Amino acid sequence: MPNLTAAEISKLLRELALRLELEGGNPYRARAYSRAADNLALSPVSVDQLIAEGRLKEIPGIGDALAAVITKIYETGHHPSLAAMREHIPESVLEMLRIPGLKADRIRKLHTELGISSLPELEEAARTDKLKALKGYGLAFQTKVLQGIEMSRRPQGRHIHRAAAAINYARNEVARVHPDWTNVTPAGEIRRGCELVSELSIVAVDPHLHEDTKTTKQGELTVHIASGERYGIALLLATGSDQHIDALRTLAQKKGMTLSANGLRKKGRVVAQQTEEDIYAALGLAFIPPELRETGQEVELGLKGKLPVLVKQEDLHGVLHAHTTESDGADMLKDMADATCQRGYSYLGLTDHSQTAHYAGGLKADEVAAQQIEIERINKRLGAKFHIFKGIESDILGDGSLDYPDDILSTFDLVIASVHSKFRMERKEQTDRIVKAIENPYTTILGHVTGRQLLRRPGYEVDMERILRACAKQGVAIEINANPWRLDMDWRWCRRALELGCLFSIDPDAHSTEEIDNIQWGVLMARKGGVPKERVLNALDLAQFREHLEARKERCKTTSKRQVTESNRLEGNELVR
Repeated sequence: MPNLTAAEISKLLRELALRLELEGGNPYRARAYSRAADNLALSPVSVDQLIAEGRLKEIPGIGDALAAVITKIYETGHHPSLAAMREHIPESVLEMLRIPGLKADRIRKLHTELGISSLPELEEAARTDKLKALKGYGLAFQTKVLQGIEMSRRPQGRHIHRAAAAINYARNEVARVHPDWTNVTPAGEIRRGCELVSELSIVAVDPHLHEDTKTTKQGELTVHIASGERYGIALLLATGSDQHIDALRTLAQKKGMTLSANGLRKKGRVVAQQTEEDIYAALGLAFIPPELRETGQEVELGLKGKLPVLVKQEDLHGVLHAHTTESDGADMLKDMADATCQRGYSYLGLTDHSQTAHYAGGLKADEVAAQQIEIERINKRLGAKFHIFKGIESDILGDGSLDYPDDILSTFDLVIASVHSKFRMERKEQTDRIVKAIENPYTTILGHVTGRQLLRRPGYEVDMERILRACAKQGVAIEINANPWRLDMDWRWCRRALELGCLFSIDPDAHSTEEIDNIQWGVLMARKGGVPKERVLNALDLAQFREHLEARKERCKTTSKRQVTESNRLEGNELVR
């Protein structure tokens, strides 16, 4: 029997992981199989060589037991437990695990008690109201299932943080296996900063290669191997996107040149190929950052000299949107402040959940007061080098109001207004609700505008044009939530927001000290959207940010005085009557 490839072994390991999950087996074992499958599929060394040289355990997540399992699968083409597992649960049931939010225990119950064995059967049962025969599987669950099925049909891929971890592992492995290779560089969707990454690719220079670029595929990893002279053209083509490359080829043709794997050429002579910068310059363009290379329109902007100077992570001076153990965070206030300071930031906007968020330990009025006293105490200890601003992530209620009275809202330095409930409102009603919150003078930032969770939950229906216009009018910053499961607002709306004059806030939505580093994913999304640092709220230095918040406070006072004056006028008119 022929020996299996790394891709074939990885497929069987993933099937084992899914079946263990469905059968309610050891979750750690299931995760171990899944991790081993991912790492094996990304190894630049063939599985034949790994086994022959006894090197399987060099791969992260593979110990003695898993190495033995992989070797057995490699030699026999199967796993001894799989046959029995397949008899117990048909393969078609595994497809249901692809549905966002549908857990293994529920799938198991649907299969054993209702006999549902495939995705089409599940969809039919949900559409014909048959799922409610099981307790707890009523209308809301059926709606969630249909919504999840629709999401599962959309383009899939790794979340960007997981893709980054995978590509870093692959890059390190390539460098270890080929120590003489240089310029080992991620390419494709990960280099363009796409929020979901379906393919992993790397470009590397082999100093011994003096011919055409070679492409190898090892498991799920594609490696483009170029000579030093052709590194630039190899990286450009491997990065994409197709629309961007098509736009460059059209431009080259207009200039009497051709763009191909052989470089940028004119009448057979190489004009540029060694670096991307050389190629863009020869086409009359400034270097186009990879994050912008999506639609081809960026080439037109480049020709007009209108490419934006994109925000960089080092432009950010503060971290906004962070939680502590006072609500649903994992670390204490002091630890969050110290971790933010140690990362070189000048300020932290602390925004625990508000009182309506009982599911997240939201702060009651007395807890708000106690936390603010603690913030003042820590600020005295830290001195002028770092400052914690008193903030809150206030729930937007169903009617658009925030969930504290004005006398409490006025004690905060900043307020992030976010929707955390009633996702199924009609589009106009949901938009009205959010716009009302934006118009609240205490709102500083609008949090995760659509509530989406990538590959898990679609965003609620809203009129983004109205929301962006309201943010621009009220001076409310719109959040680019950097949690890699959210990345909300969608970067595709950034250009319109810029046209309308919106401010942005790139926020990690950190629930631990470690998650402060989520901010890097938000920066990528801002760059994809063409956002410059001048439009980013937390790119203001400490003094500028404090000034911004003070100006917002003055606006609140002016609005309150206007409201009191109007109220008195109405009362006076009533007395006259």
